[in-house]
Amino acid sequence: MRVLVTGAAGFIGSNLSERLLERGDEVLGFDNLNDYYDPTLKEARLARLLPHERFRFVRGSLEDRDAVEQAFADFEPQRVVNLAAQAGVRYSLENPRAYIDANIVGFLNILEACRHRGVEHLVYASSSSVYGSNKKLPFAVEDSVDHPVSLYAASKKSNELMAHTYSHLFNLPTTGLRFFTVYGPWGRPDMALFLFTRNILEGKPIDVFNNGRHSRDFTFVDDIVEGVIRTLDRVPGPDPTYDPMQPSPATSSAPYRVYNIGNHQPVELLRYIEVLEQCLGRKAELRLLPLQPGDVPDTCADVSALQRDTGYSPSTTIEEGIRRFVEWYRPFYGV
Repeated sequence: MRVLVTGAAGFIGSNLSERLLERGDEVLGFDNLNDYYDPTLKEARLARLLPHERFRFVRGSLEDRDAVEQAFADFEPQRVVNLAAQAGVRYSLENPRAYIDANIVGFLNILEACRHRGVEHLVYASSSSVYGSNKKLPFAVEDSVDHPVSLYAASKKSNELMAHTYSHLFNLPTTGLRFFTVYGPWGRPDMALFLFTRNILEGKPIDVFNNGRHSRDFTFVDDIVEGVIRTLDRVPGPDPTYDPMQPSPATSSAPYRVYNIGNHQPVELLRYIEVLEQCLGRKAELRLLPLQPGDVPDTCADVSALQRDTGYSPSTTIEEGIRRFVEWYRPFYGV
């Protein structure tokens, strides 16, 4: 297939692009290589993809309508995976307009291009943050997600609503994936594992929010990529069991689906740090802090719908996943 991957220089996007190339697909990567975090890491990820003869790259931003439309016109993708976005819960408190530009305006440009170019299937990144202040665990796709606690979460919920509109009006098959705390080699430097590793190796204290007592459904990047590919290959149709008298947020009478994609094995942050200490052979100095605004205490993914429909089955333990991250981090940064 010809697959357009936005955010191809990002953490998940670069790993996904590599897997698609390995199985024989043509991939057009689209990314603006912005400086939200170290662009040299993005360039290093991209450098692994550029030698592939079936990989092409366009530098551009989602909010640049002309750049998006030109990429679609030149490549004529059959399927699209939209992973580019302004990420991060805490940064959304500092720079809210970046989330509207990339995640709302940019996503509209993707939807419009898919609609007018006859794309067979759009898979897009949503987030576990849409569950907001929900207390019921595990989070299920049938749950209400009308109480976001950050603008980032609100922008991802908006993406799901926008996608449903295009699925309903224009018969565009769309699938939203609510990612749960992805980690692994080539990860994002603004995420906990990266920050913890760097500070521990430099002998600096690490900031541990909520006194380390919150839990996350940490999901290894290889498991995430496997789920994305399985989803990409399964084009949704209208759900024959959809009942408009008792509507489910996860399906529709339109070709639309939303899934959780996580590990379904939540781990307390203090245990996560303990495993990292073992892998690094060093103890961390903990700076215990209260829960940050916009953060939620616990996450856990009910992935039964994704398992049922695609056979998705995450298998990487945090012991293996953190070990593999450290084995990548040390040589990459020469530590």
